[in-house]
Amino acid sequence: MRIRFLGTGTSFGVPVIGCGCATCRSPDPRDRRTRHGLLIESGDIRLLVDTPPELRLQLLQAGVERLDAVFLSHEHADHTHGIDDLRIFSLRQRRPIPLYLAREFEAGIRSRFSYIWGDARPQPGSAVPRLDLTLFEDRDVIAPGGLEMQVVALPHGVYRSYGFRLGGLGVLIDAKSVPDDAMAVFADADVLVMNALWFGDPHPGHFSMEEAAATARRLGAGRTYLTHIAHRTRHMEIERRLPAGVAPAYDGLVVEL
Repeated sequence: MRIRFLGTGTSFGVPVIGCGCATCRSPDPRDRRTRHGLLIESGDIRLLVDTPPELRLQLLQAGVERLDAVFLSHEHADHTHGIDDLRIFSLRQRRPIPLYLAREFEAGIRSRFSYIWGDARPQPGSAVPRLDLTLFEDRDVIAPGGLEMQVVALPHGVYRSYGFRLGGLGVLIDAKSVPDDAMAVFADADVLVMNALWFGDPHPGHFSMEEAAATARRLGAGRTYLTHIAHRTRHMEIERRLPAGVAPAYDGLVVEL
């Protein structure tokens, strides 16, 4: 199994518009972070996790020509507003692309992107994504593209986001904690992917770097990669300050399991 970090930034991205901090001015390409996107490749199967606003650019950079399924962690804009870029895949592959989404987000997604699922016909000569929506509930076992995984609802401030366990891989996106009764789902993962904003003061909806590292240690993860990173600290400094076995991801990073 191979994991490609398409985007590793927060909802603002890095550099942040109008910001002159050291990270936003950094010449290190690892400090340039587009919004969160993850590609999981297993054999011939390609599963996309989230559709951020920069999705087209991310997929071009990664050379992705085909998708078997898409998983949306939750309905926030930085994780969904590139959904229109899925239309090239349904056009080229001549079939709807399976899209997996928690049932609690269905109404919001259908409303926000009503042109995809509504009754309106696309203008002649244009196209909309053809998406086959599959809904799931907390702790369901689903198989997007044939990859069997268990989904888990995670606290995200006043919202929820959904992570999953897929073989030796655990993915927790936009989480603040792991519920006690879900710890076993993510325990002893070979690779753990977690969101973490920054060092220091806590955020109500996201792990800090310290909280993520402590959670990874409790879960007994082999390797942990942090994503959804803000602009407060440069990549090389994050790398230096994290404990052994925990590292910041960056756009374009490829990890093999």
